[in-house]
Amino acid sequence: MAVEDNGLDIGRYLGILLRHRFLIGGAIVAALIIGLAATLLMTPIYTAKATIQIDRETQQVLGNGTESAPRDNLVNGVEFFETQYGLLRSRSLAERVADSMGLANSNDFITRMGGEAPTVEEGNAAQRTAQRRRRVIGLLRANLSVAPVRGSRLVTISFNSPDPQLAAQIANAFAENFIQASLERKFESSSYVRQFLEQQIAQTKAKLEETERTLVEYASGQQIINITEPGAEGGGGQSLAANNLVSINSALADARAARVAAEEKWRQARTSPLMSIPDVLQNTSIQRLSEQRSQLDAEYQQKLAIYQPDYPEMIQLRSRIDELEGQINALATSIRNSIRAQFEIASNQETSLQAQVTGLTGDVLDLRDRSIQYNILQRELDTSRTLYDGLLQRYKEVGVTGGVTTNNISVIDMAMTPGAPSKPDMTINLLMALLLGIGLGVAAALVIEMLDESIATPDDVERKLGLSVLGVVPLLHKGETALTALNDIRSGFSEAYYSLRTALQFSTPDGAPPVMLVTSSRPGEGKSTTAYAVALNLARIGKRVLLADGDLRNPSMHRLIGIENSQGMSSLLSGGATLPQVVRKTSHENLFFISCGPLPPNPAELWGGERLRETLHHALQEFDHIVIDGPPVLGFADAPLLAATVGSTLFVLESRNTRRAQAKGAMKRLSMVHGQVLGVVLTKFNATATPYGGYDYAYDYTYGADPDTTTTDKKPK
Repeated sequence: MAVEDNGLDIGRYLGILLRHRFLIGGAIVAALIIGLAATLLMTPIYTAKATIQIDRETQQVLGNGTESAPRDNLVNGVEFFETQYGLLRSRSLAERVADSMGLANSNDFITRMGGEAPTVEEGNAAQRTAQRRRRVIGLLRANLSVAPVRGSRLVTISFNSPDPQLAAQIANAFAENFIQASLERKFESSSYVRQFLEQQIAQTKAKLEETERTLVEYASGQQIINITEPGAEGGGGQSLAANNLVSINSALADARAARVAAEEKWRQARTSPLMSIPDVLQNTSIQRLSEQRSQLDAEYQQKLAIYQPDYPEMIQLRSRIDELEGQINALATSIRNSIRAQFEIASNQETSLQAQVTGLTGDVLDLRDRSIQYNILQRELDTSRTLYDGLLQRYKEVGVTGGVTTNNISVIDMAMTPGAPSKPDMTINLLMALLLGIGLGVAAALVIEMLDESIATPDDVERKLGLSVLGVVPLLHKGETALTALNDIRSGFSEAYYSLRTALQFSTPDGAPPVMLVTSSRPGEGKSTTAYAVALNLARIGKRVLLADGDLRNPSMHRLIGIENSQGMSSLLSGGATLPQVVRKTSHENLFFISCGPLPPNPAELWGGERLRETLHHALQEFDHIVIDGPPVLGFADAPLLAATVGSTLFVLESRNTRRAQAKGAMKRLSMVHGQVLGVVLTKFNATATPYGGYDYAYDYTYGADPDTTTTDKKPK
């Protein structure tokens, strides 16, 4: 029966590690010893660190006295700082440090760094000098490390050397030479920019002068006169006609507004009663005269109660009232005439201004036709002037900043002489050795397990052979025999075979098979003991059992039971005896035995004849079960012939001493004859040698046993 692998079996791998714990422990100890020895033999390395600050870009002092600093963004900032780190690691900076300190002048630096200096055999003096320079630069770059401080603009420059003072000197030399190289690059860049700007200014100035001459000549020929407004940039402006048109058009708009207002005022005055005109009502003179008239009217009405209208005093009052009424009417009429006059004046003024605007419009349109080329020349002139002014301003800025050469790199901490070596680190090296030892030990255990062909546990049987395990028989104690263990019904040995008997009773729908062959791949695996134990346990439950020794080449069952071997299976199969003649009763009730009998010259012929089937048929009429102790499968044809005839086979495997190839070969031979294998019995199983996989089995075997007898299992002799 094949066993499916449904995933990672952690228990199995843990069992592998426990089985090979001494190998893994040895690998760990060896790795730690090697790591300790290597650490003690390593040359101490000292690391000196200098810290510098790199700003994004130096501030620039402009001509107007202001300062500006560029704003960082994510992409440009990363590119800038990565560039600076690359410059720190560059070969050119290493060459600069070597030259500034004179490291390539002798072999002293190479010797102090633990390197190999050029020998006399390596070419002439020039070649050795070049070789020494290359080695010095290589050592400088190999032992230099540049590490930015996270979240800041600080950069740590580290140098490793067996000499602590030399490490500090070179770390500081890298920082100082990096600053000097940066200043030199800025000065060279400023000088190049000044030369480039001078050339561009000269070309732009010549083009500006030529454009100005062309513009003046064209304006003179076309009679174009432009008026430049105060504060306007460049030479452009509006023409005289355009300025006049703007002014008169503005006056026309004001005159039109005044005419509309006057016209509306005159329309109201013309259609309204004379004394209801707003200007009349608001006139102070009319208001004064109306007040006087009201007073005279009141006086006249008062005296009318005393005098008659024709009384002289009354006539005089009436005359004065009429006079005031006439003055009021005359004055109101004058005001209305004034409103009409204002309307006429505004209308005439609008007409005059409209005529002027019409005339100037034609002049301006004509001038615009003639100003197209003028405007083109004017724009070209403005562009040239703007470019010229920008170049001059930039030239001034470069001149100022180029002379100052402000540096954006500064040293924060100079490298100090380290007091203790940074390498080797005993803790880290031992930790790495520990991990390496664990890895090698586990890998070796897994490899050994993969290459291990032995079958040691029930899991191995199911996994490597695809067969079910019907029983697991423990290894006997030292000095204990199989018969003694079987007679003790409370021993683990007997309990194992009780479990096997139970498994056989459920191996087929009808219970234990009536005829069973017990065999193994090779001799000495415990098949005879298993056959005897199976027959004995079946007899103990009241079954009549016939145990037959089927190993006609090397019989041993008669010695185990203690019965003479004068005649037996060989006599029965050859026709020299009958079944009742060869069946012997044993000391156990219901258990009968047939020994091997005389060794035949060719056992395979006896097993292959029809006599065997007839014998089994007759025996089953008297016995419930027949158990045959068969020969080993490998090497001879006896066992396959028996398996083909019997039908049910119980296969015995010795734990740790039977190889997978042997077991598979035996299974293949049995399958070729269509032998039905009920399952496997794993014998001589040492639970103490299988810490993980055999724990459950060890518990079962010792459960309920006498404490005095539960000693540690030992290997058989």
